[in-house]
Amino acid sequence: MRVETLTTLDDLVRLEPAWAALFGRVPAAAPFASPAWLIPWWRIFAPGRLATLAVWEGDALVALAPLYVETGPALRRLLPLGIGLSDHMDVLIDPAHAAAAGQRLAEAIGATRRDWECWSAEEAAPGAAVLGLPEPYGCASTWADHSASPVLDLPGSGDTLDAVIPPRKRRKWRMALNRVGRRDWRIAATTPETLTEDLGHLFRLHGARWESRGEAGVLADARVQAFHAAAAPGLLDAGLLRLWTLRIDGTVAGAYYGFARPGAAYAYLGGFDPAFAFESPGTLLVGHAIESAWQDGAAAFQFLRGQEAYKYEWGAVDRWTRRRSVVPL
Repeated sequence: MRVETLTTLDDLVRLEPAWAALFGRVPAAAPFASPAWLIPWWRIFAPGRLATLAVWEGDALVALAPLYVETGPALRRLLPLGIGLSDHMDVLIDPAHAAAAGQRLAEAIGATRRDWECWSAEEAAPGAAVLGLPEPYGCASTWADHSASPVLDLPGSGDTLDAVIPPRKRRKWRMALNRVGRRDWRIAATTPETLTEDLGHLFRLHGARWESRGEAGVLADARVQAFHAAAAPGLLDAGLLRLWTLRIDGTVAGAYYGFARPGAAYAYLGGFDPAFAFESPGTLLVGHAIESAWQDGAAAFQFLRGQEAYKYEWGAVDRWTRRRSVVPL
Protein backbone atom coordinates (compact mmCIF):
# COMPACT_ATOMS: atom_id res chain seq x y z
CA MET A 1 0.00 0.00 0.00
CA ARG A 2 1.29 3.45 -0.88
CA VAL A 3 0.54 6.73 0.89
CA GLU A 4 -0.16 10.03 -0.82
CA THR A 5 -0.11 13.38 0.98
CA LEU A 6 -2.60 15.94 -0.32
CA THR A 7 -1.58 19.54 0.23
CA THR A 8 -3.80 21.65 -2.07
CA LEU A 9 -7.44 22.16 -2.90
CA ASP A 10 -6.73 20.86 -6.39
CA ASP A 11 -5.49 17.62 -4.81
CA LEU A 12 -8.80 17.22 -2.97
CA VAL A 13 -10.82 17.92 -6.11
CA ARG A 14 -8.76 15.39 -8.08
CA LEU A 15 -9.36 12.80 -5.36
CA GLU A 16 -13.13 13.38 -5.24
CA PRO A 17 -14.30 10.41 -7.41
CA ALA A 18 -12.16 7.90 -5.50
CA TRP A 19 -13.10 9.55 -2.19
CA ALA A 20 -16.80 9.30 -3.00
CA ALA A 21 -16.38 5.63 -3.94
CA LEU A 22 -14.57 4.90 -0.67
CA PHE A 23 -17.24 6.77 1.31
CA GLY A 24 -19.87 4.60 -0.37
CA ARG A 25 -18.05 1.46 0.80
CA VAL A 26 -18.03 2.59 4.45
CA PRO A 27 -21.66 2.25 5.57
CA ALA A 28 -20.99 3.52 9.10
CA ALA A 29 -19.51 6.83 7.92
CA ALA A 30 -21.56 9.95 8.56
CA PRO A 31 -22.21 12.45 5.76
CA PHE A 32 -19.66 14.75 7.42
CA ALA A 33 -16.90 12.47 6.08
CA SER A 34 -18.05 12.76 2.47
CA PRO A 35 -16.25 14.83 -0.18
CA ALA A 36 -19.53 16.63 -0.84
CA TRP A 37 -19.23 18.12 2.67
CA LEU A 38 -15.50 18.44 3.25
CA ILE A 39 -14.22 19.81 -0.07
CA PRO A 40 -16.54 22.86 0.11
CA TRP A 41 -15.53 23.28 3.76
CA TRP A 42 -11.87 23.50 2.81
CA ARG A 43 -12.63 25.74 -0.17
CA ILE A 44 -14.48 28.24 2.04
CA PHE A 45 -12.43 28.15 5.26
CA ALA A 46 -8.94 26.62 4.67
CA PRO A 47 -7.80 27.56 8.22
CA GLY A 48 -4.33 26.04 8.01
CA ARG A 49 -2.00 23.85 5.96
CA LEU A 50 -3.66 20.90 4.26
CA ALA A 51 -2.11 17.59 5.32
CA THR A 52 -4.60 14.96 4.17
CA LEU A 53 -3.34 11.38 3.89
CA ALA A 54 -4.62 8.88 1.32
CA VAL A 55 -3.76 5.18 1.31
CA TRP A 56 -3.92 3.35 -2.01
CA GLU A 57 -3.80 -0.30 -2.95
CA GLY A 58 -3.19 -0.29 -6.68
CA ASP A 59 -5.78 2.05 -8.18
CA ALA A 60 -8.17 1.74 -5.22
CA LEU A 61 -8.34 4.28 -2.42
CA VAL A 62 -8.61 2.16 0.74
CA ALA A 63 -8.13 4.73 3.53
CA LEU A 64 -8.33 8.47 3.95
CA ALA A 65 -7.55 10.84 6.82
CA PRO A 66 -8.85 14.34 5.90
CA LEU A 67 -6.49 16.42 8.04
CA TYR A 68 -4.83 19.81 8.20
CA VAL A 69 -2.28 21.49 10.45
CA GLU A 70 -3.53 24.50 12.36
CA THR A 71 -0.99 27.25 11.76
CA GLY A 72 -1.91 29.78 14.46
CA PRO A 73 0.51 31.14 17.10
CA ALA A 74 -0.53 28.54 19.67
CA LEU A 75 0.06 24.80 19.75
CA ARG A 76 0.51 23.24 16.29
CA ARG A 77 -2.41 20.85 16.04
CA LEU A 78 -3.29 18.23 13.45
CA LEU A 79 -7.06 18.56 13.06
CA PRO A 80 -9.85 17.01 11.00
CA LEU A 81 -11.31 18.88 8.04
CA GLY A 82 -14.79 20.13 8.87
CA ILE A 83 -14.06 20.97 12.49
CA GLY A 84 -16.51 23.39 14.05
CA LEU A 85 -19.40 22.66 11.69
CA SER A 86 -19.23 18.86 11.60
CA ASP A 87 -20.34 16.05 13.87
CA HIS A 88 -19.29 12.39 13.92
CA MET A 89 -15.96 13.12 12.25
CA ASP A 90 -13.81 10.16 11.30
CA VAL A 91 -11.22 8.72 8.99
CA LEU A 92 -12.45 6.45 6.20
CA ILE A 93 -11.17 2.88 5.98
CA ASP A 94 -12.41 0.33 3.44
CA PRO A 95 -13.95 -2.56 5.44
CA ALA A 96 -12.45 -5.04 2.98
CA HIS A 97 -8.95 -3.84 3.89
CA ALA A 98 -9.59 -2.71 7.45
CA ALA A 99 -6.57 -4.12 9.30
CA ALA A 100 -3.89 -3.44 6.70
CA ALA A 101 -5.24 -0.04 5.61
CA GLY A 102 -5.73 1.10 9.22
CA GLN A 103 -2.19 0.08 10.10
CA ARG A 104 -0.76 1.86 7.07
CA LEU A 105 -2.77 5.01 7.83
CA ALA A 106 -1.55 5.04 11.45
CA GLU A 107 2.04 4.65 10.22
CA ALA A 108 1.56 7.56 7.81
CA ILE A 109 0.20 9.80 10.58
CA GLY A 110 3.09 8.85 12.84
CA ALA A 111 5.57 9.70 10.09
CA THR A 112 4.33 13.32 10.14
CA ARG A 113 4.68 13.76 13.91
CA ARG A 114 7.44 16.37 13.62
CA ASP A 115 4.95 18.68 11.87
CA TRP A 116 2.58 18.95 14.84
CA GLU A 117 2.52 18.90 18.62
CA CYS A 118 -0.92 17.31 19.05
CA TRP A 119 -3.22 15.35 16.76
CA SER A 120 -6.76 15.91 18.00
CA ALA A 121 -9.42 13.57 16.61
CA GLU A 122 -12.60 15.48 17.47
CA GLU A 123 -16.30 14.59 17.78
CA ALA A 124 -15.79 10.91 16.99
CA ALA A 125 -18.92 8.80 17.36
CA PRO A 126 -18.81 5.63 19.46
CA GLY A 127 -17.13 2.95 17.37
CA ALA A 128 -15.50 5.44 14.99
CA ALA A 129 -12.54 4.05 13.05
CA VAL A 130 -10.24 6.84 14.25
CA LEU A 131 -10.68 5.73 17.86
CA GLY A 132 -9.45 2.24 17.04
CA LEU A 133 -6.50 3.11 14.82
CA PRO A 134 -3.23 1.58 16.01
CA GLU A 135 -1.00 3.92 17.97
CA PRO A 136 1.08 5.95 15.53
CA TYR A 137 4.79 5.22 15.90
CA GLY A 138 6.49 7.40 18.49
CA CYS A 139 3.19 8.71 19.89
CA ALA A 140 0.86 8.23 22.85
CA SER A 141 -2.92 8.69 22.99
CA THR A 142 -5.48 9.74 25.56
CA TRP A 143 -9.24 9.46 25.15
CA ALA A 144 -12.01 11.54 26.70
CA ASP A 145 -15.72 12.22 26.29
CA HIS A 146 -16.31 15.19 24.01
CA SER A 147 -19.95 16.16 23.37
CA ALA A 148 -23.38 14.85 24.28
CA SER A 149 -25.12 13.83 21.05
CA PRO A 150 -28.68 12.68 21.75
CA VAL A 151 -29.94 9.74 19.68
CA LEU A 152 -33.43 8.34 19.19
CA ASP A 153 -33.25 4.61 18.48
CA LEU A 154 -35.97 3.75 15.99
CA PRO A 155 -38.15 0.64 16.14
CA GLY A 156 -37.94 -2.22 13.70
CA SER A 157 -40.47 -2.91 10.96
CA GLY A 158 -42.67 -4.94 13.29
CA ASP A 159 -43.31 -2.03 15.64
CA THR A 160 -44.45 1.61 15.42
CA LEU A 161 -42.98 4.95 16.44
CA ASP A 162 -45.30 4.90 19.45
CA ALA A 163 -42.85 2.44 20.97
CA VAL A 164 -40.06 5.04 21.17
CA ILE A 165 -41.65 8.51 21.20
CA PRO A 166 -42.93 9.47 24.69
CA PRO A 167 -46.73 9.80 25.04
CA ARG A 168 -46.54 13.52 25.87
CA LYS A 169 -44.67 14.25 22.64
CA ARG A 170 -46.99 12.04 20.63
CA ARG A 171 -49.92 14.10 21.90
CA LYS A 172 -48.18 17.37 20.98
CA TRP A 173 -47.41 16.03 17.51
CA ARG A 174 -51.03 14.97 16.97
CA MET A 175 -52.21 18.36 18.21
CA ALA A 176 -49.90 20.12 15.75
CA LEU A 177 -51.21 17.95 12.92
CA ASN A 178 -54.79 18.73 13.92
CA ARG A 179 -54.14 22.46 14.05
CA VAL A 180 -52.35 22.61 10.71
CA GLY A 181 -54.95 20.29 9.22
CA ARG A 182 -57.42 23.17 9.29
CA ARG A 183 -55.16 25.05 6.90
CA ASP A 184 -53.78 24.44 3.41
CA TRP A 185 -50.37 22.91 4.22
CA ARG A 186 -47.69 20.64 2.85
CA ILE A 187 -44.11 19.54 3.51
CA ALA A 188 -42.02 19.37 0.35
CA ALA A 189 -38.51 18.02 -0.27
CA THR A 190 -36.08 20.23 -2.12
CA THR A 191 -35.16 19.52 -5.73
CA PRO A 192 -32.27 20.75 -7.89
CA GLU A 193 -34.64 23.40 -9.23
CA THR A 194 -35.78 24.66 -5.80
CA LEU A 195 -32.54 24.15 -3.85
CA THR A 196 -31.30 27.74 -3.92
CA GLU A 197 -34.70 29.11 -2.95
CA ASP A 198 -35.16 26.54 -0.19
CA LEU A 199 -31.74 27.31 1.29
CA GLY A 200 -32.72 30.97 1.32
CA HIS A 201 -35.83 30.07 3.32
CA LEU A 202 -33.69 28.03 5.73
CA PHE A 203 -31.23 30.87 6.28
CA ARG A 204 -34.02 33.40 6.81
CA LEU A 205 -36.11 31.24 9.15
CA HIS A 206 -33.14 30.02 11.18
CA GLY A 207 -32.19 33.65 11.72
CA ALA A 208 -35.75 34.55 12.68
CA ARG A 209 -35.88 31.75 15.24
CA TRP A 210 -32.67 32.87 16.94
CA GLU A 211 -33.49 36.57 16.73
CA SER A 212 -36.70 35.84 18.65
CA ARG A 213 -34.40 34.63 21.46
CA GLY A 214 -32.12 37.67 21.20
CA GLU A 215 -29.27 35.65 19.65
CA ALA A 216 -27.67 35.51 16.20
CA GLY A 217 -27.44 31.79 15.43
CA VAL A 218 -24.73 29.95 13.51
CA LEU A 219 -26.00 31.05 10.09
CA ALA A 220 -25.46 34.71 10.90
CA ASP A 221 -21.88 34.24 9.62
CA ALA A 222 -21.82 34.90 5.87
CA ARG A 223 -19.05 32.35 5.33
CA VAL A 224 -21.11 29.63 7.01
CA GLN A 225 -24.01 30.43 4.67
CA ALA A 226 -21.60 30.35 1.72
CA PHE A 227 -20.34 26.95 2.83
CA HIS A 228 -23.81 25.41 3.04
CA ALA A 229 -24.76 26.94 -0.31
CA ALA A 230 -21.62 25.41 -1.84
CA ALA A 231 -22.07 21.99 -0.21
CA ALA A 232 -25.81 21.48 -0.73
CA PRO A 233 -25.80 20.68 -4.49
CA GLY A 234 -23.23 17.91 -4.04
CA LEU A 235 -24.99 16.55 -0.97
CA LEU A 236 -28.29 16.49 -2.87
CA ASP A 237 -26.70 14.80 -5.87
CA ALA A 238 -25.15 12.16 -3.58
CA GLY A 239 -28.54 11.44 -1.98
CA LEU A 240 -27.36 12.64 1.44
CA LEU A 241 -29.34 15.86 1.84
CA ARG A 242 -32.73 16.10 3.53
CA LEU A 243 -33.99 19.66 3.07
CA TRP A 244 -37.73 20.14 3.60
CA THR A 245 -39.90 23.21 3.72
CA LEU A 246 -43.28 23.52 5.41
CA ARG A 247 -45.80 25.78 3.67
CA ILE A 248 -48.97 26.91 5.40
CA ASP A 249 -51.50 28.77 3.26
CA GLY A 250 -48.77 29.36 0.70
CA THR A 251 -46.25 30.84 3.16
CA VAL A 252 -43.05 29.02 4.09
CA ALA A 253 -43.44 28.61 7.84
CA GLY A 254 -40.53 26.29 8.56
CA ALA A 255 -37.48 24.56 7.12
CA TYR A 256 -35.57 21.43 8.13
CA TYR A 257 -31.98 20.73 7.08
CA GLY A 258 -30.55 17.30 7.75
CA PHE A 259 -28.89 14.29 6.18
CA ALA A 260 -29.41 10.58 5.78
CA ARG A 261 -27.44 7.44 5.01
CA PRO A 262 -28.69 3.86 5.03
CA GLY A 263 -29.28 3.05 8.68
CA ALA A 264 -29.25 6.57 10.13
CA ALA A 265 -30.65 10.08 9.77
CA TYR A 266 -29.04 13.27 11.08
CA ALA A 267 -30.89 16.43 12.16
CA TYR A 268 -28.59 19.41 11.60
CA LEU A 269 -30.44 22.74 11.43
CA GLY A 270 -33.93 24.14 11.31
CA GLY A 271 -35.90 27.32 11.52
CA PHE A 272 -39.47 28.52 11.61
CA ASP A 273 -41.47 31.70 11.41
CA PRO A 274 -42.48 32.78 14.94
CA ALA A 275 -45.77 34.00 13.46
CA PHE A 276 -46.75 30.33 13.02
CA ALA A 277 -45.84 29.21 16.54
CA PHE A 278 -49.43 28.06 17.15
CA GLU A 279 -49.07 25.44 14.39
CA SER A 280 -45.73 24.18 15.83
CA PRO A 281 -43.68 24.03 12.58
CA GLY A 282 -40.67 22.60 14.40
CA THR A 283 -42.66 19.67 15.75
CA LEU A 284 -44.22 19.01 12.34
CA LEU A 285 -40.87 19.03 10.53
CA VAL A 286 -38.91 16.98 13.06
CA GLY A 287 -41.79 14.52 13.30
CA HIS A 288 -41.80 14.25 9.51
CA ALA A 289 -38.03 13.69 9.50
CA ILE A 290 -38.23 10.96 12.14
CA GLU A 291 -41.12 9.24 10.40
CA SER A 292 -39.35 9.39 7.03
CA ALA A 293 -36.15 7.96 8.52
CA TRP A 294 -38.08 5.11 10.12
CA GLN A 295 -39.95 4.36 6.89
CA ASP A 296 -36.60 4.27 5.07
CA GLY A 297 -35.37 1.62 7.49
CA ALA A 298 -33.06 3.75 9.62
CA ALA A 299 -32.16 2.30 13.00
CA ALA A 300 -31.28 5.64 14.60
CA PHE A 301 -32.20 9.30 14.37
CA GLN A 302 -29.18 11.37 15.32
CA PHE A 303 -29.98 14.75 16.86
CA LEU A 304 -26.23 15.51 16.95
CA ARG A 305 -24.38 17.51 19.58
CA GLY A 306 -26.14 19.80 21.98
CA GLN A 307 -28.48 19.10 24.88
CA GLU A 308 -31.46 21.17 23.76
CA ALA A 309 -34.62 20.17 25.60
CA TYR A 310 -36.67 19.40 22.49
CA LYS A 311 -34.40 16.46 21.63
CA TYR A 312 -35.24 14.67 24.87
CA GLU A 313 -38.93 15.43 24.40
CA TRP A 314 -38.77 13.15 21.35
CA GLY A 315 -37.25 10.38 23.47
CA ALA A 316 -33.60 10.81 22.54
CA VAL A 317 -30.91 9.75 25.00
CA ASP A 318 -27.33 10.98 25.27
CA ARG A 319 -24.55 9.21 23.42
CA TRP A 320 -21.21 10.90 23.93
CA THR A 321 -18.76 11.54 21.15
CA ARG A 322 -15.12 11.01 21.99
CA ARG A 323 -11.89 12.92 21.51
CA ARG A 324 -8.61 11.13 20.91
CA SER A 325 -5.58 13.29 21.64
CA VAL A 326 -2.25 12.03 20.30
CA VAL A 327 1.12 13.57 21.16
CA PRO A 328 4.62 12.65 20.01
CA LEU A 329 6.81 11.15 22.72
